[in-house]
Amino acid sequence: MKEKAKRRLPIGAEVQHDGHTHFRVWAPRRRTVEVVLEGRAEGAFLLKTEPEGYFAGVVPAGAGTRYRFRLDGDSRLVSDPASRFQPEGPHGPSQIVDPSAFPWTDLNWRGVGLHGQVIYEMHLGTFTREGTWEAAARELPELRAAGITVLEIMPLADYAGTFGWGYDGVNLFAPTRLYGTPDDVRRFIDRAHSLGLGVLHDVVYNHLGPDGNYLGEFSDDYVTDRYKTDWGPAINYDGENCSPVRAYIAANAAYWIDEFHFDGLRLDATQNIYDASDEHILTTIERAVRAAARGRATIVVTENEPQNIRMVRPIEEGGHGFDGMWNDDFHHAARVALTGRHEAYFTDYRGTPQEFISLAKRGFLYQGQHYLWQKKRRGTRTTRAAPASFLAFLENHDQVSNTGGERPSHLASPGRYRAMTALLLLSPGTPMLFQGQEFAASTPFFFFADHPPELARLVYKGRKKFMAQFPSLATPAMQERIPNPADRQTFERCKLDFSERQKHAAMYALHRDLLRLRREEPVFRAQRRGGVDGAVLAPQAFVLRFFGDDGDDRLLLVNFGANVLLAPAPEPLLALDGGQGWEVLWSSEDPRYGGDSAVAEEREDGWRLPGESAVVMKPASPPRQQGT
Repeated sequence: MKEKAKRRLPIGAEVQHDGHTHFRVWAPRRRTVEVVLEGRAEGAFLLKTEPEGYFAGVVPAGAGTRYRFRLDGDSRLVSDPASRFQPEGPHGPSQIVDPSAFPWTDLNWRGVGLHGQVIYEMHLGTFTREGTWEAAARELPELRAAGITVLEIMPLADYAGTFGWGYDGVNLFAPTRLYGTPDDVRRFIDRAHSLGLGVLHDVVYNHLGPDGNYLGEFSDDYVTDRYKTDWGPAINYDGENCSPVRAYIAANAAYWIDEFHFDGLRLDATQNIYDASDEHILTTIERAVRAAARGRATIVVTENEPQNIRMVRPIEEGGHGFDGMWNDDFHHAARVALTGRHEAYFTDYRGTPQEFISLAKRGFLYQGQHYLWQKKRRGTRTTRAAPASFLAFLENHDQVSNTGGERPSHLASPGRYRAMTALLLLSPGTPMLFQGQEFAASTPFFFFADHPPELARLVYKGRKKFMAQFPSLATPAMQERIPNPADRQTFERCKLDFSERQKHAAMYALHRDLLRLRREEPVFRAQRRGGVDGAVLAPQAFVLRFFGDDGDDRLLLVNFGANVLLAPAPEPLLALDGGQGWEVLWSSEDPRYGGDSAVAEEREDGWRLPGESAVVMKPASPPRQQGT
């Protein structure tokens, strides 16, 4: 009796122990499915039918062989829905890959949990001039030395064209050929693990890209018209024939953890993942990730615009069990404080001290209040969520590009930006940086996508319409300045220049020192629920007090406005027992960072807070007694 095929995934091409390959595909709308090998005289191999619309069979072909499927004898050939590699892109042939052939060296790697991490969002195509895994791997030691602990890689699923963000993926199991081979991905992650860096993959399970998407050739039930997303039809998680679709997505989530050793996932726009099943697909994905890790610690985070705390609530309490959520509230309040503008979706923020105190203590600002911009309530209560669950940021790919492409470090005054950076990197949430932010990169980050002409025209038109929600970007002059996403120069302009680590050495030192402070100071490292309190000191100034053991507290004094004299200073968070005073531990106005040495201080005539600054203070050491 022939040995039954051993498979990792429900569909796809998988190499067997004898060197042949077992193929399986879901094609319920088809009568016949054939595997057609490239460069082989044997012709096509007919797969056998299986229950529920599957076709399967063993073909005498090994790793490296390129193939396509022929459906119902049609002359047109299409790629594999679960292809592990598309060397010529989505419109070309699939390639058989043997994931077990890679020589991993990270077998003792135990993974990473979210607590204590510093995340770094990265777009492989623009992170280096070369835009490859190999080039990116050369920068890993520098990122680790700067204090980064986890990388978050923007989507890798292959898509049509020669450049793009990756959110229009169509081959969900095939890491895009634009940055290298599947083994190049593995080599990068293996190297990251050797340096103590975790790696997350940003996945898109709310929609599929428009160009190169052949899933409809196999089944109409991959998507549904029962729901609409912001980018087209929703993926079918709860309609007719949804079970194989759910299995496909759950297998994909596990695949990145199992075959590539990713340390977790970031899920894009989960508000556009619709599912009325008894077990929501998000919970199924969470279970799949944890199971695939086989005991390694993993991180699952999400973008969820409505701020539904169910995302991070434990499964046994009716949640989805994720570890963290992007905190748009922090970004929006910070953006207003840095630029003074609260337009479009920044309308409901003022960038006030109270907002930042509430963010530090409670995670989100909107937890069910009316949200004027959307004309409805937004958010849910965060009472029991761990502070680390809230991923705070000043930049990410969306927020930089949505506001014209320029980075906040080049829009705000230097002092105010340094103070805001201190708030970001010392707050109780999990800080996230966007590539180049650590050295105040001057390179912009625009939206770019290489589409066919007609689709490109529609995308450019839609991009201008989207950005016109900002009155400052809606004028004819500003609309003309919005770069064409399909122009390759738009993409090329976004590539980082690592010489700016030296040119902007002051800002680079600021980030490195703050991350060291976060790592070495127990009160900042703790991220403990209830571990911080705060008070407004002036219209643009506030204090956060981080509580340590045995009174070993720290103050973070932040002033986004002009010099402040607190006289008197009737705020108990500024007090220490026994008349003890405070001393400066760190200041954003250190000349090393481009400051003027001004620091907050307590004097007999009151507290003095320099304008546009942040200062960390610790209890002053008692003076030494003579003769002791």
